[in-house]
This record gives sequence, C-alpha cells and structure tokens, in this order.
Amino acid sequence: MTEPSSPSRQRLLLVTGLLGAGKTTALKVLEDLGWEVIDNFPIRLLDRLIDKADSPAAEPRSPLAIGFDSRTRGFDAGKVIQRVKQLTARPDLEITTLFLDCAGTELERRYNETRRRHPLAQDLPVASGIAAEREQMEPLRRWADMVISTSSFTSNDLQQTVRERFAAEQGTQDTTITITSFGFARGMPPIADLVFDMRFLDNPHWDPVLREQTGQDPAVADHIRQDVAWNEAFGRIRDLVLLLLPRYRAQGKAYVNVAFGCTGGRHRSVFSAEQLAAALREAGYAPSVLHRNLTARAADMVEGKH
Repeated sequence: MTEPSSPSRQRLLLVTGLLGAGKTTALKVLEDLGWEVIDNFPIRLLDRLIDKADSPAAEPRSPLAIGFDSRTRGFDAGKVIQRVKQLTARPDLEITTLFLDCAGTELERRYNETRRRHPLAQDLPVASGIAAEREQMEPLRRWADMVISTSSFTSNDLQQTVRERFAAEQGTQDTTITITSFGFARGMPPIADLVFDMRFLDNPHWDPVLREQTGQDPAVADHIRQDVAWNEAFGRIRDLVLLLLPRYRAQGKAYVNVAFGCTGGRHRSVFSAEQLAAALREAGYAPSVLHRNLTARAADMVEGKH
C-alpha cells in the first residue's frame, strides 16, 4: 500500500486511459475523496498549473487529480511522458500516473450500447477507432505506475477499486465497509472479501405479484422472511460478519466488502444486503450499500428455478 504523502509535497495524480474505460467515473470518486479534480486538461500546460518549487505554501496543498486522454489538443504520448519525467525531479512534487485499460470487445459493446461515435473512428467501424487509440496510448500504458483494467467492471466495481487505492492516502483510519447485492446471472463482483449465495431461499421472482418489485419492497421482504431457512441462515451470516470485522480492523484491513448474490440480483440478495446493513448500523458500524443489479429488467431469461 502506498504510504501517505508528506504534507510538504504536492500529491499529483495523472488519470488517463482509453476512451470509455472509466476515466470520468474514477475522477468523480477522487473528487468525493477530497481531491481537487481537473478533467480534459491540456497536459502541455501542466508545468504552468503546478506551483513553482520555490513558491511559499501558505497552507497544505490538496492532492490534485488531472484527467486527460487522446482527445487532448496536441496529444503526444511520448511528449507527455517526457514532460512528467522532468516534473518528477522536483522535490515538492509526488506524481503518480493511473492508466485505465479495457478490452476492445468490451469497449465496442459500450459504444454500441450508448450509440456514441468513437472520436478516432470517423466513418470507420468503432473497432477501428479503438485500435487506433490503443496504438496511440500504448506508450502511456506501459509507462504508467498503475494500470486498472475495467473490462469486467461495473461502474460500482470501478468506484470501489479507486476508493481502495486512494482513500487510505487521504488519512482514512477506520475500516470502510461496503455491502453489495448482485445477480449471479450477470457475473460475480470482482471485488469481495465475503460472498454469500442466497439462492437457497425461495425465489420471489416466480410470484407474478412480486416479480416487478425488489428486495426493498415490504411484500418481497415478507415473502423472504417466511422461508423457514431465513432466520437461522441470516443470523449465522450476521454473527460471522460481526465476529470478523474487529479482526479485520486489528489486521489493518482498510476495506471490507461483503457481497450477497441471488439469480437476478433484485430480490433475495437486495433484501439480505439491506438486513445486514441494518444489523451493522445497530452494532455501531456505518456501512455503504450498493445494489449492482437492482434496476435490471426482471426477465425470465436470467432467472432459474433456484
């Protein structure tokens, strides 16, 4: 884990990568963590933006995150690398480069889904634009201090990864607890310390009245509570998590991610996540809750008789 920066040094993070790989999402998380954020910055003006080395610092300088990509005017990966190398020699700066990568097939799917035109594709297929951009950005990807591939990430997955990488540098002391619900039919979450499969519970999806509702609705909650396995199973899960959290903290673990899965990610997993969050709040913790597939369409094709 990266150690916190010295108060006398300006913390600078350069965030770049392939278009569609998640730069905007990453910068938003950094902003929430207390970073000053500038996106689409002309990187050739970087040295003008940063205070001169001999400038007096009246107060501690906030960490600064700067986003740029291949659309930046006059972009040249080689020149970017050379300029940053010169700045790293300054004793008042601590510079890190984060590159967000993604598989071409996934980027193509994202562009087709949003119906956006790739800036480098012009009248060619999206895949051609992605290939041209990858060739432009490859020197930066090889040179970057950190590379995060978002090929299998949801937006929530990327947000959590960025928090894990950079929140500790902001002096976060307590263990951050995140409880996630997800649907196995739509893939496992890439980040989870504890995963509980709730598909042993009776599935509300097969009740036509409950199908379009979610685990946040009282009728679905009542349906799940009536399952004879619910009380004992959830009680054991709750007690296990409460047992482990202090031990994780004692080991210096900054983040604990607990995930609940069911088939579609809208009923059983959502209800279980909400119940655990309530139990942890009652015990004095402050968990965050993310429902990855809550708004997904309740379609038979992703549901099974389990």
